[in-house]
Amino acid sequence: MSDDSEHLARMQALQAEHRRKIKAAKNPQRGLVLVHTGDGKGKSSSAFGVIARALGWGHDVAVVQFIKGKWKTGEREFFGAFPAQLAWHTMGDGFTWDTQDRAQDTAAAEAAFDKAQSLMHSGDYDLVVLDEINIALRYDYLAMDKVLAGLEARDNRTSVILTGRDAKSELMAYADLVTEMKEIKHPFQAGIKAQQGIDF
Repeated sequence: MSDDSEHLARMQALQAEHRRKIKAAKNPQRGLVLVHTGDGKGKSSSAFGVIARALGWGHDVAVVQFIKGKWKTGEREFFGAFPAQLAWHTMGDGFTWDTQDRAQDTAAAEAAFDKAQSLMHSGDYDLVVLDEINIALRYDYLAMDKVLAGLEARDNRTSVILTGRDAKSELMAYADLVTEMKEIKHPFQAGIKAQQGIDF
């Protein structure tokens, strides 16, 4: 058999297997839970990409930011162009090393999750992004069982993305999709400042 014939046979087999899997797949009748974690850059950026995809389909989206403060970012500037479809709630006080106040950070995380629960349960949103919630969980500013209960009680319409490094094993076990970003190389390690349009 020639190389071209072998290639054709392999591609036909792959296509047939892919079609079989698609035919066997079921609609979950409920939104999915996605976790973006790992030590590499791109967790929130990936979630913002899913937001763009959802908005493109006319879906309603909400974002709750748990850690990032009120500073100006490119994503917030861009998504501000969709006020009818996108509700944006920045509820963090900045990085934990900025506040240096556990009680304050805990109160901020709890207030952010209260807002998140109201959005997830409302039935008004196709997608809710809980940006950097994994950091709040890592430092025990939020109870894992409360977060899982909130996710379980979400409206069937609503998918949820949870971002941040060090996602807890219980959350990853509950999620439908878990993606780990792995850092191979980062410009900050070479002394390069965060760049507008790339990092924020």
